[in-house]
Amino acid sequence: QVQLVESGGESVQAGGSLRLACTTSGGTFSNYHMGWFRRAPGTDLEFIAGINWRGDTTFYGDSVKGRFTNSRDNAQNTVYLQMTGLRLEDTSLYSCAATNGMAPNARDSYSYFRNPAMYDYWGQGPQVTVSA
Repeated sequence: QVQLVESGGESVQAGGSLRLACTTSGGTFSNYHMGWFRRAPGTDLEFIAGINWRGDTTFYGDSVKGRFTNSRDNAQNTVYLQMTGLRLEDTSLYSCAATNGMAPNARDSYSYFRNPAMYDYWGQGPQVTVSA
């Protein structure tokens, strides 16, 4: 069974930076497309970033474009989300997710990565809190 474990969430002041990590086990990490989502209380699940299995294609939600960077290390079974210029509105529960990039319906497209229904496995998510 595939498991995703995130780390790196904490409280930070606005303008600061954090790096989240998501490590998988129980599967072949290099086969998975990976995504990051977040949900603040009372809001819908929001797509933040995605990266394909090769690591050569990334996608970002409009609210984080230019501030967040998604990367992966297939040798370490880990995907990273580097967050800079953090804002109060970035406060949320962040989750990583994995989808089988080798599946016939897998795509290297923004519409595919931003759709939470495309993902097979989810982590529990670290809380990120940004204060003034």
